[in-house]
Amino acid sequence: MDVRADQAGAGAGHGISFNEAFRVWLRVACLSFGGPAGQIAVMHRILVEEKKWISEGRFLHALNYCMLLPGPEAQQLATYVGWLMHRTAGGLMAGGLFILPGIIAIMGLSYIYAAFGNVSFVEALFFGLKAAVLAVVVEAVVRVGKRALKNRIMIALAGIAFVAIFFFAVPFPIIIIAAGLIGYAGARSGRPEFAPAGHGHGGGAAIDSMLGEAVPDHVRPDTARAIRVGALWLALWLVPVIALLIAFGQANVFSQIALFFSKMALVTFGGAYAVLAYVAQQAVEHYHWLKPHEMLDGLGMAETTPGPLIMVLQFVGFMAAYRDPSGLSPMLAATLGGLLATWVTFTPCFLWIFVGAPYIERLRGNAGLAGALSAITAAVVGVILNLSIWFALHILFRETVPVHAFPLNFDMPVLRSVDVPALVLAIAAATAIFRFKLGMLTVLAGSCAAGVALRMAGVI
Repeated sequence: MDVRADQAGAGAGHGISFNEAFRVWLRVACLSFGGPAGQIAVMHRILVEEKKWISEGRFLHALNYCMLLPGPEAQQLATYVGWLMHRTAGGLMAGGLFILPGIIAIMGLSYIYAAFGNVSFVEALFFGLKAAVLAVVVEAVVRVGKRALKNRIMIALAGIAFVAIFFFAVPFPIIIIAAGLIGYAGARSGRPEFAPAGHGHGGGAAIDSMLGEAVPDHVRPDTARAIRVGALWLALWLVPVIALLIAFGQANVFSQIALFFSKMALVTFGGAYAVLAYVAQQAVEHYHWLKPHEMLDGLGMAETTPGPLIMVLQFVGFMAAYRDPSGLSPMLAATLGGLLATWVTFTPCFLWIFVGAPYIERLRGNAGLAGALSAITAAVVGVILNLSIWFALHILFRETVPVHAFPLNFDMPVLRSVDVPALVLAIAAATAIFRFKLGMLTVLAGSCAAGVALRMAGVI
């Protein structure tokens, strides 16, 4: 896997230079607010609609694969598209840039949090930002839904997926497997509703034009290459973990961070929301790395900074090492702990893409698989809607009540706890986006300024 060779040959088939791609991926990264729904919407708007680098069908095909993987699907989707365009170097650039702003932001806020115990001014910025992000997430559901739900069967699948995951807490893998089986059976029976959207060369999309005739070497499946790539990324992931265990033993905080978050990297199916409750429980009750309210503060940081929500794990690793510095200065130990948690969380993401993507690309022409993925796409819309409503509940209401009445299992808002300033800001942001078509950066900046003004006025 020669990154320099990858970079040197990049762009030959589609005319998009590596430098141009760098600028666009950096823009995507800086706009990646709002959890997976908002992040997927940002990539769709920029890559599919604005730049026309990838067709609707290929974008959704890649998204479906990433939704099946453990880890943050939006970051893996960026890695996948970057790999298609500019090989390994492109995947590293796209996936790395996607998390870089979040790493910097979470690290900076963690320093402030550890040193001063509160971030009141930043909290005011976040208050306004959260309201705007909610509007962005709602737009994401509308945008992706319009393109993926082409008929009544797909709408029904999305609705069933939403009800199953939101009201009954059906595990995400079960929903995806069921949708895939339905789609496969529907396609095999010849039902036109399960035909993939956007199939073909993609209406001039750069990647689809490049891959329409001669398939580049890096997209062709190669078992020997897959073994080499897999061995390299497994070593990058696990060698540091093994070295820490040998050097310090299992009781050391850095060994615990490496082991715990490596395990999390394998079980985070369906995005961060599916595993954060378990992470919070273990970090607070088992390891005693954080107090309950600190975990919520860290989640708030991750929700309102660019990048995947799973970046909250960096904050957890930071605070764990800050409390138990193992002979180092607390801030140095905390920095190393946060970066270690990030490394073992995201290194596997590159492994899944660089090893699996060539095989997934080869399966695009399979009719049964295409039907399965079309149904999965519809189910994913329901899952994104679930994430959006979860996000809205925690922004617009100060309290929620868990409902556990078999078979129901969901959070219900306490209506009297509605956060009126947050509701007003969210409505204003949605009006700016849907009615006046203002840009995302304008809306985010305006909402941040409004949050600071409300704090200065004593309203929040």
